Amino acid sequence: MERGNLIYLDHAATTGVHPKALEAMLPYFSDRFGNASSVYGIARESRRALDEARAKVANVLGARANEVIFTSGGSESDNLAIKGVAFARRNKGNHIITTKIEHHAVLHTCDYLEKWFGFRVTYLPVDRYGVVDLDALARALDEQTILVTIMLANNEVGTIQPIAEIANLLKGRDIVFHTDAVQAVGSLDVDVNKLGVDMLSMSAHKFYGPKGVGALYVRRGTTFWPQQHGGAQERNRRAGTENVAGIVGLATALDLAYSSLEANNAHVRAMRDILIRGILDGVTEAELTGHPTERLPNSASFVFKYVEGESILLNLDMLGIAASSGSACTSASLEPSHVLTAMGIPIETAHGSLRLTTGTDNREEDMRRVVEVLPGIVQKLRAISPLTATP
Repeated sequence: MERGNLIYLDHAATTGVHPKALEAMLPYFSDRFGNASSVYGIARESRRALDEARAKVANVLGARANEVIFTSGGSESDNLAIKGVAFARRNKGNHIITTKIEHHAVLHTCDYLEKWFGFRVTYLPVDRYGVVDLDALARALDEQTILVTIMLANNEVGTIQPIAEIANLLKGRDIVFHTDAVQAVGSLDVDVNKLGVDMLSMSAHKFYGPKGVGALYVRRGTTFWPQQHGGAQERNRRAGTENVAGIVGLATALDLAYSSLEANNAHVRAMRDILIRGILDGVTEAELTGHPTERLPNSASFVFKYVEGESILLNLDMLGIAASSGSACTSASLEPSHVLTAMGIPIETAHGSLRLTTGTDNREEDMRRVVEVLPGIVQKLRAISPLTATP
């Protein structure tokens, strides 16, 4: 199938690289290929590119350039933040607080620390919209709490968490506050001072940058230990020869995203709302998941009774429509979404999930096409489903 015929509605999984970001990257694969750790001219070009990229990222975050660490992506950034703080502050306590709906890069890291190193982890509940219970957070805090890690926006249902309120709750306590902002960067204001966070993770391929590159913001004075050892790159915080081309692509894409944030958000929100209205009007026993208003501008997620989400995806794919049933990192799993079940959605209903995430390349006629074909797909699948309540 030609790319031009594809209706792509899985921007939460990944985005295409912006042409200007690609253009900025290309010289660093060829003419400017120097290792940024060397001292001669071609290496200094790479060093300058890294410094400029770091400054661009810091500008978006409202941070200092030396508070930005470049990584291989969101999963590494989450691992580095959580393990780095946990091991560095173990003499102060062993308690970590997170939520039940985090990305598995956070949940599996916490489980690893709990299982192998004796850390104690509290997994906070959420309400039916996927919003964290702040009272439960307040009750969970104790003298051994050293780290709170709560995502800014959920990757499956798009719910935005009250991060600034959580930061206020933690103010005055000797607790590091990390947020996984991978799904939010490029869509929301991520000024770290407004959010009140000490650490923030991002990944370039979520905002039209390249795959395999990300960043971690670490507020000055936050104690953490590097988790990758070798060279002295990234001020001894993350060893390994820097991916200069990828980092340039990340910074360029980030700069582009925030220079046209309002216009981009208005467009993807309009496309999203066509989907939400059309699907809820056109499909019986369909439910919008996530918060009705405090959600990412491009995120529309649903559950449909009596059908399997994977079957919907296959039928959409045959019509040239790319979508998801949840996180791309767990799409091969037969287990229902941990996010949906944490929100109280019954397991049998959670199996019928669909995530549609819009992008700047989507067109209104394409959204109308999805709204037109989806009811028929669901009806056909229900007709052959043993779960259907009525013939």
